[in-house]
Amino acid sequence: MKKAEIKLNVELDDKNVPEVIRWSSSDGETSDEMVSKAMFLALWDAQYKNSLRIDLWTKDMPYDEMKRFFYETVQTLGDSFLRASGGDPMAEKVIADLRDYCAHFADKMEVLEQQS
Repeated sequence: MKKAEIKLNVELDDKNVPEVIRWSSSDGETSDEMVSKAMFLALWDAQYKNSLRIDLWTKDMPYDEMKRFFYETVQTLGDSFLRASGGDPMAEKVIADLRDYCAHFADKMEVLEQQS
């Protein structure tokens, strides 16, 4: 069986606010540590049937980048759900609604750059 390891390293200030988030993967293109300004980690607890999550961002994460990060995360959650649904037509309809909401979010939060 193949195994991969993902490592997270978070440096905190004296008030436990993240200053630097580093991550690496043994199965990535490089094993070097990469720096990130924000992360969402979600895990499924099968025993208790609920999700466990960690949301972190560094104090120097710009608000505009955070809005874009949220937008892209919700979009890719839709992609993941469609892949997991195995072609369920209802899932496709619901994810279409999610895409509509993402477009609304992007418009209201001015996430996407104006096309010339």
